[in-house]
Amino acid sequence: MNILYTDDTICAIATAQGGAIGTIRVSGKEAISITDKIFTPAGGAPLSERKPYTLTFGHIMSENGEIVDEVLVSLFRGPHSYTGEDSTEISCHGSSYILQQVMQLLVKNGCRAAGPGEFTQRAFLNGKMDLSQAEAVADLIASTSAATHRMAMSQMRGGFSRELSALREKLLHLTSLMELELDFSDHEELEFADRSELSEIASQVETVINGLVHSFSVGNAIKNGIPVAIIGETNAGKSTLLNALLNEERAIVSDIHGTTRDVIEDTMNIDGVMFRFIDTAGIRETSDEIESIGIERSFQKLDQASIVLWVIDSTEAKAQIEALKDKVIPRCEGKKLILVMNKCDVTPDPAVFVSDTEIFFPENVCMETISISAKNRKGIAELQELLVKAAALPEVTQNDVVVSNIRHYEALTHALEAIHRVQDGLEMNLSGDLVSQDLRECLFHLAEIVGGEITNDEVLGNIFRNFCIGK
Repeated sequence: MNILYTDDTICAIATAQGGAIGTIRVSGKEAISITDKIFTPAGGAPLSERKPYTLTFGHIMSENGEIVDEVLVSLFRGPHSYTGEDSTEISCHGSSYILQQVMQLLVKNGCRAAGPGEFTQRAFLNGKMDLSQAEAVADLIASTSAATHRMAMSQMRGGFSRELSALREKLLHLTSLMELELDFSDHEELEFADRSELSEIASQVETVINGLVHSFSVGNAIKNGIPVAIIGETNAGKSTLLNALLNEERAIVSDIHGTTRDVIEDTMNIDGVMFRFIDTAGIRETSDEIESIGIERSFQKLDQASIVLWVIDSTEAKAQIEALKDKVIPRCEGKKLILVMNKCDVTPDPAVFVSDTEIFFPENVCMETISISAKNRKGIAELQELLVKAAALPEVTQNDVVVSNIRHYEALTHALEAIHRVQDGLEMNLSGDLVSQDLRECLFHLAEIVGGEITNDEVLGNIFRNFCIGK
């Protein structure tokens, strides 16, 4: 299917299976007339003669004149609809049989089954929203916490778009001054582009873009979960800890060394913060090729994590720390390290071991220590509190502009590089045509975010293919 083809009429089931009510959406130039072919109002005129934004009760009729279901039909006329096209929404009973019967009737009368995200894609192509707002629709549907909901809602309401629009105005003003300077370059007595003013505007733009770029670390953590690597020697209790944190038997627990040979990942919401826990293979010297690959992946996940839970068997704490400190501690710079002294239920005085181990750690490693028994779930609640504290995520409101989309982050990074070249060019007093080229590049990358410069079908396909059907 051509991603830009919007001349036909599409339909899709827009509600999850198993509910009492099911909704089918229809959109396109023939949406109302096709719905009229299968819908008989309980009284009065057909849909084509009714006013928009009304509900009509009636029956969906099969080809042989039998009643398929009693339904309510919502009527919308373009451009004042979600997609910007004529649209109907048929509310049926939630039976999967009924919904499929209605879909078959619509298709037989001229509709095409919609692809993932095709309704939102049409809304974008018809100017009902820009591309960043369209992508926020998918984020809103997928939101799993208050923070992800607020972040998606802010973007869908246009908070990010307004920020980019303000940047665009500043850049266009800067560009216009540079273009005027070029147009009248043969009149030395005329000066339209005062370099100090240009530098000030460029600095303002750089500050805003830089702030947006740096907000991605927070936005990505909120959206995808803060990566927490659970590391340690074999049989220190890493898998038991993962199961205790998730409150389910997610990982295999065994007294046999080297049971976990690959990473196991799962997410959990703790006090409104999403964490992505990564149970890794136990770190030890081994000749087993498969286990060695798992251990190498353990170090890779450690490098990628924001928080590290180093699980240590408290009955042999000093030996385990001494064995791994040279491999682990250098990789923890810039991260939050939590030393988890496990099996405290069989340790006479775990506090002694906690105190003694502090001598191993340099001052540049941000470390907390806690004693737990993963097997008996002792100290798990306190560890969860410590994780939320270590995450230190700021409160996000619907008025905050936070970047959480990797595509937006990449475009902003390129825009930041371009504005840095503009600043360098102004500082070195380069000619206006060279500076203007970098300004235009900065504008181009900002336009990529909202869709102003995207004409490639493949790019649009990549954006919308992960939407759910019917949205």
